[in-house]
Amino acid sequence: MTDLVVGMAKSVVDGALSKAQAAMEEDKKLRQSAQRNLVFITGEFQMMQSFLNIADSERLKNPVVRTWVLQIRELAYDVEDCIEFVVHLDKKNGWWLRLLKPANRLIRPCVDLSGAVLLDAAVDELEQLKARVEDVSSRNARYRLINSDSGSKPPTATEEPASRVTVGVTAVNRLIEAANTNQEGLNITHLLPKEGHNLRVISIWGTGGGDVGMASIAWNAFTDEDTCQNFVCRAWVKLMHPIEPQEFVRSLTAQFHANSCTEDQASSSGGVIRKTQATQDPLKDFERLLTENRYLIVLEDLSTVAEWASIQRFFPKKKNGSCIILSTQQFEVASLSVGRPYQVLHLNQLSAAEHSAYAFFTEGSQCDGEKGIASKNTVNNCKRAAAKTWIDNHPLVGRELEMKELHNNVIRTRARAYQVMSVWGFTGVGKSALVKSMFCDKIQVVKNNLFQKYGWVDVSHPFSLWDFSRTLLSNFGSEKLQDTEHTYLYSMGSTNPVTQCREILKKQKCMVVIDGLQSTKEWDLIKTQLLPESNRWNVIIVVTTEKEIASHCHGDKGHVLFNVKGLDDDTAVELFEKESKKYKVAEDKVAEIRELTSICGGLPKVIVEIARSFAKNTDRWKLALSENNKFMLELEKNGEFLSLRSLLDWMNSSFRKYSDSIKSCILYLPVFPRNHFIRRRRLVRRWIAEGYSRDNHDESAETIGEKQFNDLIDLRIIQQPSMLGLGDTRMVVCQVNGFFREYIVSHQMEENLVFELRGSCALTTQRTGRHLVISKSWVRDGIVFENIDFSRLRSLTVFGTWKSFFISEGMKLLRVLDLEDASEVEYNDLKKMVKFMCRLKFLSLRGRREIKRLPRSIGGLKQLESLDVRNTSIVTLPKSIIKLEKLQYIRAGTKAPSKKTATPHRLGYQLFNYSSGCHAVGIVVPPGIGKLTALHTLGVVNVRASGTKAVLEGLKKLTHLHKLGVSGINKSNSDKFFLAISVFVRLESLSVQLEENSQGCLNDIKLPLKGLQSLKLYGLGDRLPEWKAQLTMLTKLDLEIAKLTEDRVSVQLEGVQSEGVQSEGVAQQRPREHTSGVIKFLSELPRLCILRLRVNHLQDNQLDVSIIYNDLEVESFEKLKIFEIACSFSKVTFGEKTMKKLEQLKVECYSWSTFLGLEHLDELKEVLLKGPRDEELMSEINTKLENHPKVKKPVVKLEEQTSSS
Repeated sequence: MTDLVVGMAKSVVDGALSKAQAAMEEDKKLRQSAQRNLVFITGEFQMMQSFLNIADSERLKNPVVRTWVLQIRELAYDVEDCIEFVVHLDKKNGWWLRLLKPANRLIRPCVDLSGAVLLDAAVDELEQLKARVEDVSSRNARYRLINSDSGSKPPTATEEPASRVTVGVTAVNRLIEAANTNQEGLNITHLLPKEGHNLRVISIWGTGGGDVGMASIAWNAFTDEDTCQNFVCRAWVKLMHPIEPQEFVRSLTAQFHANSCTEDQASSSGGVIRKTQATQDPLKDFERLLTENRYLIVLEDLSTVAEWASIQRFFPKKKNGSCIILSTQQFEVASLSVGRPYQVLHLNQLSAAEHSAYAFFTEGSQCDGEKGIASKNTVNNCKRAAAKTWIDNHPLVGRELEMKELHNNVIRTRARAYQVMSVWGFTGVGKSALVKSMFCDKIQVVKNNLFQKYGWVDVSHPFSLWDFSRTLLSNFGSEKLQDTEHTYLYSMGSTNPVTQCREILKKQKCMVVIDGLQSTKEWDLIKTQLLPESNRWNVIIVVTTEKEIASHCHGDKGHVLFNVKGLDDDTAVELFEKESKKYKVAEDKVAEIRELTSICGGLPKVIVEIARSFAKNTDRWKLALSENNKFMLELEKNGEFLSLRSLLDWMNSSFRKYSDSIKSCILYLPVFPRNHFIRRRRLVRRWIAEGYSRDNHDESAETIGEKQFNDLIDLRIIQQPSMLGLGDTRMVVCQVNGFFREYIVSHQMEENLVFELRGSCALTTQRTGRHLVISKSWVRDGIVFENIDFSRLRSLTVFGTWKSFFISEGMKLLRVLDLEDASEVEYNDLKKMVKFMCRLKFLSLRGRREIKRLPRSIGGLKQLESLDVRNTSIVTLPKSIIKLEKLQYIRAGTKAPSKKTATPHRLGYQLFNYSSGCHAVGIVVPPGIGKLTALHTLGVVNVRASGTKAVLEGLKKLTHLHKLGVSGINKSNSDKFFLAISVFVRLESLSVQLEENSQGCLNDIKLPLKGLQSLKLYGLGDRLPEWKAQLTMLTKLDLEIAKLTEDRVSVQLEGVQSEGVQSEGVAQQRPREHTSGVIKFLSELPRLCILRLRVNHLQDNQLDVSIIYNDLEVESFEKLKIFEIACSFSKVTFGEKTMKKLEQLKVECYSWSTFLGLEHLDELKEVLLKGPRDEELMSEINTKLENHPKVKKPVVKLEEQTSSS
């Protein structure tokens, strides 16, 4: 895949350039020769970078050029590694030590000269790299890889000049151009009117001169069996010039009699003559035949409009379903004789390329069920029937919510006169099917239809506004649901389709779908030429794969943006089974179906094709699943999947459009297995360590990494494991889209990027790459491992059992060591890692409980930026940690169960035995933590155990912190702590764990921060701090509180007596009490999306989350998406106006608990139960959810444990 080759090379060269330039600016202690070498390397790389910027797929088809690009990339990797090693060496006092080298044998016992020796070696390596750069550059001249004209490339026209739309072409030539691959044949019988219709005139016109078979077309209709039965009187007349009226009438009358005679009479010419002669007045006989019968007349060789005007007077306009067919060689005669507005039907190409025939006719029905000609301002019954047929044949699966939202967006777009709404999503996700289903729903409306015209255009490329308008006209006039062949050209009297479209959109209420828009320029041309005076009630729906294009397409007053996502896992399985025609899968095949659907990435188009193939040959797909890279090869090489070719082509073209930095991030994703949950922070920090996310003049690497993560979300390459909305919160855990992952794996082998050890690997010396993944399934063969070339290895990721031989002295360039999913890691191995992997930038031991401390030698990892030891047994960070001046990210501490509270005695055990509710236990940090000024994430730190004064003094210096977690906060240090963090203007996330017996220590403290987005408070008493005014930006809140006592305020309404007192014999109902206290406080946080509430004791053992004011319930928790509650309760009540956007309810409870008002949670998707499986409770909740208004009812699940954040 040539684009990936160039993209990766450009990304690596960019990194090497930035490192070289930074080295020259930062390090003035390098030798003069090293400085000169860096200057030379920088200049050469800038030229190489310029070449890569203009390198296209055509140029890369040359294998010599391709090889040169690969050499540039490998050289850039080596240059970057060398420069980074030189710059980050400890060079203090290095130069004077170098002067003492001749006497190093004498002074070695006293002075360590290793730093100077290493620096000399690095400078020598730079000298060698310079020679390699010169050699690679000379190959360009040797093989003439970069031509002088390489920067020039003839532009590709994506659109036609506006002049083509309006001048330079006659109407006849435009109609000839309208001919396309669709050919209806020589049959026009379907155009003949039904009984009871008005007189219809059909004119046949041919291009290229001569008859071009027009007589044959008319003859086929004239002699058709059904035509002979339906039309009693038929006649064929070849016109004479000039026309003799009496002879014309006599000829028609004679043929009427001949064709209306019985078979026996028709066999005798004398019988016809006698019947004709018996008529005393031929003109009256002619009029009688026209009045009493349906007739079909063919008039051959009509030459002028004047001739038609004189002939037309002979035929009265009766609603008896009669028809006149004209043949002419004049375009004006053909178009004017049928009336307006007319339609045009392209018939078969008859002989040479320039000879074609067209049928002109007025707009009306060609549908058997249609009675009468449809008005130009209404949707005819044929189109409604076609819409119904499409919906019946293409039922949607699991799209109820999207369909509802799409319909609402159309109404909103029309009501606000936006005129435009955009629908976007990647190819194969089902956006066109979704829009077409809505489109058909609108067409089927009979009464009070919002629109008079419906048009659907699949945009062709290269884009032509003329062709686009012609297609739209064809769809406006066609009785088909979508006339993709330009068969019917609806006309408003003008020969310019752009003008006609503009007039229709101006005068009538239209719904238009533009499917497949590929650039903003295309939209600008459509908007400028077609929509300047468009009807305010029109709705134009743009369907595209790009968010940028969707955002660009809007009307003058605004627009609506709608994103179509892939199917969730359960819906994907449902569609898979449905498309395999309810294939009865054996029990041992269920796992394969689940895995196949996950690989399909939620793309309906892929699911449908794979499901049908799986039903035919299950063993074939079982083999494809077992072999890495087999799935995508099946799709690309097997002719059975030609329907997916457009999807694969789109993916190839999409990669060309992505930025080079995004390409690197994408190709890195296969380091994680299929369906693996990946923490956002883990992925972004790894990108930073690898150099894929780099600082620039305006933004930090962290900010750029977050943007890249969001870009991949927008591209749907990574996605949230569940289909829950996140509101304004950031995704914590993601998964790689299964289909994209298979595609990436199949195209990265040539790049030698990610290589994986799995199963039983053969012994080979050719196994090499930049990123090594050891999977759980690998047999841990030490001999195989020893034969791997680690000289270029940058990352090592281990899943499953760790082995000591995984550490190799050859891993000198390793930047990332990720053991989060490993097990059985030993402390001695950790010491070896630190010794041999001295260039580590990312080290993760998260979850490795067997690790109890870090070695003191960790201070030698001068380049370390990320250290994650969360949920290990480490309780103290070594003093040497403060030497790591580049450290930006420290996650440490573990979780301990919250204080347990007994549940009712009838169960006899603790509620929280099975609870994940834990609070953070912080670690002890050494004095001097304030030296790590690059830190932006720190936690969890035990303030009291670390020494309150020392740690708070250090915290004050960490002014770049974005995320902070602390424990050990108590009555004596709480005020000092909040004073210390008042300087954190960038802080977005804060976690505070109070010590036991300090529940009320925050009651009178003011929060000195206003930009918090996430807040965790553990160990509170019975009230919250008065921080409401400072929490206006808060989207995520975790609370652990001892008591939840709501102070209900009883309000005596005017005219209402006390309880038990009657007024005038009528009992007065006691008004509901005002809501106050914690629930009222929480409901007033304006941006809250996620709320986790853990309560040790509830008042009356009940929880009501509705908000009451003046005896009425008011709307509350309007943005809340996820609500998690853990407490001992007998009843939880949801009001009619609370949490209307809630999607997930997560609870820890038991079978005596009950829920009221679940049916009021309109957007609820799932209820997660935490703790042991309780069938009785699940059954009760499912019964209540049967009354939920959603078509697809919320599901009840037992929560699966995932890696903590």
